[in-house]
Amino acid sequence: MMNQSTPIMRLAFLLLLLVYSTDGKMDIVMKSPDVQVGAELLLLCKAGGEGDITWQKDGEEIDDEDIVVKVDESTSKISKKATIQDAGRYSCHCDFDSGHQDSISKKVYVYDGPSFGSTKVHHEFLEGTDVKVPCLVTGQPEVDVYWLRNEQPISSNDGRRVRKMSDNTLFIGKVERGDAGTYMCQAQIRGRPINKELPVSVMVNAPPTVHLKEEEKKVIAGPETNVSLYCLADGLPKPYINWTLPVAFDPSHHHFNSDRSQLTIQSVVRADYGEYVCTATNKISENSATIMLHVFEAPGVFVSVDKVNVSGGEGVSVSCNVSGHPQPELHWLNKQNGQTLDATSGRVRVIDGVLAIDEVVPSDGGLYSCVAVSPSGNASRDSAIYTVPGPPHYLSASPGPASVFFSLKTLPISGGTPITSFVLQWKQDTAEQWEHVIIPLSGALAVTKLKPYTLYQVRLAAMNMVGQGHFSVTESVRTNGIREPDSPVVSTDEMKIEGNSFSVPLKQKDEGGSPLQHFSVRYRQDKEGSEWTEMQLQSDADSITLQDLTFGSGYELEITAVNTNGSSVPATFNFTIAEKPVSGTSMTKGSVVGIVMLIFLVIFLVVDATCCYRNRCGLLNAIAVKVFGKNVPGLKMVEDGEGTTKGEVKLKGIATPRGSIQQAQTLSKEGQLTEVTCDKAPLTKHEKTHIPTHDA
Repeated sequence: MMNQSTPIMRLAFLLLLLVYSTDGKMDIVMKSPDVQVGAELLLLCKAGGEGDITWQKDGEEIDDEDIVVKVDESTSKISKKATIQDAGRYSCHCDFDSGHQDSISKKVYVYDGPSFGSTKVHHEFLEGTDVKVPCLVTGQPEVDVYWLRNEQPISSNDGRRVRKMSDNTLFIGKVERGDAGTYMCQAQIRGRPINKELPVSVMVNAPPTVHLKEEEKKVIAGPETNVSLYCLADGLPKPYINWTLPVAFDPSHHHFNSDRSQLTIQSVVRADYGEYVCTATNKISENSATIMLHVFEAPGVFVSVDKVNVSGGEGVSVSCNVSGHPQPELHWLNKQNGQTLDATSGRVRVIDGVLAIDEVVPSDGGLYSCVAVSPSGNASRDSAIYTVPGPPHYLSASPGPASVFFSLKTLPISGGTPITSFVLQWKQDTAEQWEHVIIPLSGALAVTKLKPYTLYQVRLAAMNMVGQGHFSVTESVRTNGIREPDSPVVSTDEMKIEGNSFSVPLKQKDEGGSPLQHFSVRYRQDKEGSEWTEMQLQSDADSITLQDLTFGSGYELEITAVNTNGSSVPATFNFTIAEKPVSGTSMTKGSVVGIVMLIFLVIFLVVDATCCYRNRCGLLNAIAVKVFGKNVPGLKMVEDGEGTTKGEVKLKGIATPRGSIQQAQTLSKEGQLTEVTCDKAPLTKHEKTHIPTHDA
């Protein structure tokens, strides 16, 4: 590819042309007739004498002043960035001042490319396949493509195994390892010495192949017995060899050579009996071969796997090798039902010691035992085959409030390992995707938060450690509506009003399918403009108590039960608080104490008056003597028997009935009896009834 000249170099080039030119000779000077797209197209015309110079391209005059530049009276140039359209024949014409005319022309070739674009330069192919190696070339004008290997062109003859195709692709039929190497894709602008090359590498891969010297080997166990097993592997790239042994690898007992193609077993024991699998692996694939090593000794049993998980519907095989001398008989035993498996055909079969089960079903899960029987003894080895659980058969689905509940009478077949959980699926429309939830074995089998009054398709499957089992038969269930709790039950017959406090028992019959959260209570006075007072009670409350109510007022009461689905219809009723009791009718502790003291005082006065009249003693007598002296006015003498008072003793405000006090006698200094009247006012009828009567 040509490089663009710097302005200094172009100026030097023009000066050189001026020096070189001679009078009377016309010439067009250019760097090269081949110009790449985007490079500068520079043509210099030297007339050799003064005159008028014009340019033409393919017979068409060029008059663009940005392209044609007059250098002096005898020199003109064309300068621009080249495009494909600029290719053609350029002519320089000069009308000399002397009247002479002359012209000269030259061909200009403009090219773009060639370019290989996104052509892949590294290819790997599998041995024996027909392959194509593309070479994607672009360029203008036309580009010719050639393939070379070791600098030798590759033929386009259709009969050749390695040839160039019409679309410039390199074809290699049944590629061989010898075809690997570097190929050269060469692109050349047609008819011009402009070309470009792209190296492309081809690698041939071959899958590994294992070759055994012998497929079976027999030895007698003993501390001096050594045996070597050979595995020869071929392939490109060179494969890595790996061995699968019937026993655990022991570096003191098993030895490999440098490329692991030879396995040597030292001091062979009976446990070395079994299949030795040689596997050769490279990046293409892998290939295996098995060497059977027989070691004669007492019976022994070896299974290929102790435990295997199998998805439902898949196949499984477990090989069992028995050893001993003489050769023991081999039997497979199903430990679930105790049956011997001896069929050599069918879904469950035993062939050459290999237990094979096609399309495993849940009832196949469990323990299987490989038993070796010989005259020298018996031996066995268990292998567990676990698969997914079976479908639930005894299943029912019932609707709930925006939910569906499942009920299992018996668990499905476990598949040989315990069921751990259940998968519940549901959807509304057959075209929809199933939605699901996983419920632990101990959890409630329910799908919640569904739409109420909606028909759903539902099904259930069990899960164990292997995976999800088969689904039950799909059932259609229409969910119930979301229920709110019933109104609370308030027993007005047991209502209690004490003073300005009110209480009433509270019960809740139906929570509406969802636990209660609380009771909402509000009450107000039964009069216009009264504000509601609100409160909440816990869900386990069994009564309502209102305190500090207003005496003489009626009240409205509303109680509402609330759960997650909403609120019940309020239970409402009215009650009335009585008027506040008056002090005369409502006795307080102080009133009781006052009455007791009043009674005590009355009794005291009665007793003291009696003492005064009869025995001239007591408080009243002391006061009378202190005031009146020894002769107390109003005190009369009485005879033994009926007195002038007719059997009554009158005290102030107190009337003593006849017969209660027979005589009130006191001895004065003169030894006369006198009658003392403390108050002339007679007692009222009410007062008489409250005076105690004492018999003489």
